[in-house]
Amino acid sequence: MKRIRWLMVWRLFIVTFLLGFVALIDVRDAALLPDISRTSLYAIVILTYLLTMGFILLLKLTRAPILNVYIQSMADVLLITALVYITGGIRSVHAAFYPLVIIYSVLFLMRRGGLITASVCSVLYGLLLISEYFGLLAPLYPMAYVDQSFSAGYVFTRILIYSASFFIIVFLASFVVEQERKAQTLLAETESAFNQLDILHQSIIDSVDAGILTMDVNGLVKSFNRGAERITGFLAREVVNRPLGQLFPDFLEILDRPADADSGVSERRPQFSFRSKGGQSLLIGCSVSTLNDPGGQRIGDILIFQDLTEVRAMQRAVEESRRLALVGEMAAGLAHEIRNPLASITGSIQILKRDLALKDEDEKLMQIILRGKEQLEGFLKDFLLLSRAPAVRRDRIALDVLIRDVVESVRFLPDWHDRIRLSLKVAPDDALMASATEIRQVIWNLILNAVQAMPAGGDLRIEIVRHPLAGGDRGHLEVIVADEGEGIEEHLHDRIFTPFYTTKERGTGLGLAIVQRVVTGHGGRIEVKSRPRQGTAFHIYLPCGDLGSD
Repeated sequence: MKRIRWLMVWRLFIVTFLLGFVALIDVRDAALLPDISRTSLYAIVILTYLLTMGFILLLKLTRAPILNVYIQSMADVLLITALVYITGGIRSVHAAFYPLVIIYSVLFLMRRGGLITASVCSVLYGLLLISEYFGLLAPLYPMAYVDQSFSAGYVFTRILIYSASFFIIVFLASFVVEQERKAQTLLAETESAFNQLDILHQSIIDSVDAGILTMDVNGLVKSFNRGAERITGFLAREVVNRPLGQLFPDFLEILDRPADADSGVSERRPQFSFRSKGGQSLLIGCSVSTLNDPGGQRIGDILIFQDLTEVRAMQRAVEESRRLALVGEMAAGLAHEIRNPLASITGSIQILKRDLALKDEDEKLMQIILRGKEQLEGFLKDFLLLSRAPAVRRDRIALDVLIRDVVESVRFLPDWHDRIRLSLKVAPDDALMASATEIRQVIWNLILNAVQAMPAGGDLRIEIVRHPLAGGDRGHLEVIVADEGEGIEEHLHDRIFTPFYTTKERGTGLGLAIVQRVVTGHGGRIEVKSRPRQGTAFHIYLPCGDLGSD
C-alpha cells in the first residue's frame, strides 16, 4: 500500500513537470504549440490529476491493491496513447512514457502483469499508427509542421520495434525484480535465523544464575542479564548505556587488576563486599575477561559475578559441623574418663558429710566442693547434649504448656528478681512435632540468658507467632525471646553460637551452641537481633510437622 501511494506521488510529479514545461513554452513562444495541441495537453494533465484522486478514493474503498494497480496501469496506457496522438502521432517522442508504465506494472504485478501491460501498449500504439497511416484518424498536429510521406514499411517497422522493446523491458525488469525478491527472501531468512540465534543467545545468558555484564572501551554498560538484575537489584534499563563507575564503583577495582596475556582472564577470582540496591550486604565473587573483535582488537570487557553469600554461609555451617563432630569425639572420651571418677568423688563426699561433724569453716569448704561438683556435672550434661545426635522420636508438644513450665522453673533460680517484668503471649493451639526434652532445653537456655542479661531488671518478652502456609498447611511457629539487657555487638552475632565462646564470667559457652544444634536438627533456624544497650531478641523458626488429628 505504501508503494502504491508512492506510485501516485511520482505520477503527479511527472504530470506536474509536463504541465510546467508546456506552460513555459506557452509563455516563451506560443507558436511552438498550436491552440488545439495546447488545449489537449492541458486537458490530459487535468484528467490525470482527477484520475489520481479517483485512484486514491478507490484504494480507500476497496483495499484491493492488485486491482488498483491494474486500473492505474490501463488508465496510464490510455493517457499516454492520447498524449502520443495529440503530440504528433507517428512522430511523437512521448511514446517513451510507455516503458514507465510497463516497469511499474512488473514491480507490482510481476511478469504476468507486465506482459499484459506491454500487450495493451503494443496494441494501442499499433492501432494509433495504423489508423493515422490509413487516414482513419485525423492528426491534431498542424499539417504545416508534419511531413506526411510515410511508407508502410516505416510504420510497420516502428510498430514492431516499439512492441519488441516493450516485451524486452518486461523480461529485463522481471529478471531484476525476481532477483530483488530472492535477495529479500534470503535476507528475511537470514534475519530470522539471526533473530532466533540472538533470542537463543539471550535466553542462555538470562538462564545463567551468575550475573553477566558487558561494557565497551569507554566503560559504558552494554548488556545486563537477569542474573545481574537479581543479584544487584537494578533493572537492565537502569544500567545499560551508563558508566560502570557511577553504578558499581566496587567493580572498578576488579577491572584494574592484571589479566593473563594469553587468555585475557583475570589471574585471580577476587571477592568483595557489595551492597545491593535494596541495601542488602552481599559477598560477591567475580572475574573479568576481555572482549575482542574478529581481528583481535579489544572492544570492551565482560564481567561475570556471583553472589557467594549463601556459599559462605554453607562453608561456615560445614565448619561448624566439623567442630561439633570434633566435640562429639571428645565428649565420648571425656564422658567415660570423667563421669566414673566424678561419681566416686560424689559418693565419698556425701558419706563424709553425713558421718562427720564439721566445724563452720569445714562446712563452707564442703559446700564449695559440692557446688564445684554440681557445676562439673552440669558442664558434662551440656557437653553430652551438644555432641549427641538429634532425637529420632518426636511427639506432639503443646508449646504454650512447655514455655509456662520453664518460666515457673526459672522463677526459682537466684538470677530471677522482682524487677524483671514478664510478658507472655502464647496460645493453647501452638503445638508442633518435636523432642520435648530438647525443645525444653532450648527454651530454658534462652530464658536463662535473657534473665542473666538483665541484672538491673527490664522487660522479658516471650511470644509465639504462627506462620501458616497456603492451602491450610500448618506452616511453622516463630518463638521470640527478647530482653532489655546490654545487647550484643554486631560483629559477635555469629560467634555466640560457637561452642565454648562466652562473654559471661562463669559461662561455659555451650548454651547457645546447644540451642542452634537442636533447632537445626529439627529443620528450623535461629536469628538474633541485638544492639548494644538496646537488648537482644532471639527468633526461632520451627516447622509444625504432621500433628495428626487435633
